[in-house]
Amino acid sequence: MGSEKQLPRRAYERAVVERPGVPIVRALDRGVALLRAFDVSKPRQTLTELAKRTGLDKGTARRLLDTLERAGLIDYDDLSSLYCLGIGVLELASSVETGRDLREVAAPYMRELTEQTGTTAYLWVYHEGHALCVERVRASIPNVDAAWFTVGSRAPLNSGGGPRALLGFVSPEELKYALSLELIKRTAKSQINPKLLAREAAHIRQRGWELAVDDFVVGLAALGAPIFDRKGQLVGSLSMTTLTAQLVQNGKPRFLDRLLKATAEVGSKMFSRT
Repeated sequence: MGSEKQLPRRAYERAVVERPGVPIVRALDRGVALLRAFDVSKPRQTLTELAKRTGLDKGTARRLLDTLERAGLIDYDDLSSLYCLGIGVLELASSVETGRDLREVAAPYMRELTEQTGTTAYLWVYHEGHALCVERVRASIPNVDAAWFTVGSRAPLNSGGGPRALLGFVSPEELKYALSLELIKRTAKSQINPKLLAREAAHIRQRGWELAVDDFVVGLAALGAPIFDRKGQLVGSLSMTTLTAQLVQNGKPRFLDRLLKATAEVGSKMFSRT
């Protein structure tokens, strides 16, 4: 139980814009906190776990969960007494605009890339100081099952090929904000020093791509590159990951030409909305 981490007050790290004269609805805020308490590592939880993770008392948590269940956003298993996200969440997710155009354009290129290399490909967009995974494609016969992120997962920009590719190309204001957030040290090679990360961001920008080795999981490497639309605006990044021995040869990344070709082709089909 000592490893259980209680989430912050709103149960997620977000830039919350306070609007004068518009108070937060506490019940709704708490309901959202319960929904966000579920993640890949804890997709099914007890009432006690959810109450602890959100800082709510069990009575309040139970009433909110019952309301969310009635709305189809939460499922409850009577036999195991476990809660999980309901199908209604997927129905809502289908209407999300963030990254949709990019995902639709990139998907076939990601499939081709994974089949050619045996890697797992991830598509990322910058969102509120984090890298947000909007698509994931695995090879039919992968070199390794590297499904460390699912669609909708968020990651800080300090580790991983895709997130670090964004680190090098976001605006100075976005970079400053991203480096002010909590940076996770996943392995001994994960960089969490904001000053050093700012320097590394400059190197990534100059190079045009990023190779991250052992900074997310020891033994895995990820190669990431930014995607720019036809007006030169950053719209996301594409990364591929597998065993380090499969992706790195004599200290240099394999498949870099294929990755850069894919990002260029995806970007050529993207248009800025502004």
